[in-house]
Amino acid sequence: MQLLLQTGGFILCSIIIIFCGAKLSKYGDVIAELSGLGKAWFGLIVMAGVTSLPELFTGISAVAIVGAPDIAVGDALGSCAFNLLILAILDYFVRGKPISSVVTKSHILAGLVGVFLISLSVIGIIFGKKIPVIGWFSSSSLLLIILYLVSIHIIFSNEQRNRLKKLEMTPTPQNLPMALAIRRYVLFASLVIAGAIALPYFANNLSEITGVNKSFTGTLLVAATTSMPELVVSITAVRLGSMDIAVGNLLGSNIFNMLILALDDILYNEGPLLVAANPNHALSGMVTLLMTAVVGIGIIHSQPRKRYALALDAIILIVLYLILVIALFYLN
Repeated sequence: MQLLLQTGGFILCSIIIIFCGAKLSKYGDVIAELSGLGKAWFGLIVMAGVTSLPELFTGISAVAIVGAPDIAVGDALGSCAFNLLILAILDYFVRGKPISSVVTKSHILAGLVGVFLISLSVIGIIFGKKIPVIGWFSSSSLLLIILYLVSIHIIFSNEQRNRLKKLEMTPTPQNLPMALAIRRYVLFASLVIAGAIALPYFANNLSEITGVNKSFTGTLLVAATTSMPELVVSITAVRLGSMDIAVGNLLGSNIFNMLILALDDILYNEGPLLVAANPNHALSGMVTLLMTAVVGIGIIHSQPRKRYALALDAIILIVLYLILVIALFYLN
């Protein structure tokens, strides 16, 4: 009975995050357009930040309320890997050509920034005990926050210089008042936050009831759920022809996830978060680095056509993710 209740609670939270996350992204797009925000920021800041709200509040809940560092770290790094799996799924919806051949090469910069920040996180997991501590959190988290801000500035400056043409993600109602868009945005944001706060509670209980390692639960189960908004939004964007918005959202979310990881460390008052977490999370980070490299190579060396439903780089991404799942299950 207890297993049924915890499973039902987890599924309910998942549905709330998925449905409200998609609505939240829609009204975030409306607000961005009506307020006149530059579209150079859209995929990387507005969309990535909006679709990463579940990861943000799931991490906060995991460290500040539930006291489950493995759920927080597994969610952040597992979501990065899952986002790149989504990129492979998107390739299926692009007919005739690999998705990597129809996006701008500026995404390589965002991918490299992600590689840099994720690498720092992996170093923190492996060598965390040797990294200086500021009060109760690791100095590497402060470095991650600074580098995140610097990276965003660099990416924005690069896009401004290149004056890249940004595609619209969704057809925005022209007569929707800003006040109404903001009210709906706040409503769906509140529901996403509520679902994300409750999610680690049910995930933690399921892990204890079933005996499944929390690092495995956080990396796969929780990460997949909190990444559902990215999946819904990205598929919608690709179907509407906004490939760059979709790819920018996913790579931007990976960068934002590293900021979330740093914030989680600051909120976790029992010592450095990455030291308390299971070392197996380093594997998730390293596989994500490999997957990001595949994405970068695919964009640079893009093929004009694909022979099958999926391009070679998409197939490699799926294989790498499956290897991660099998390896984590074996380590568990």
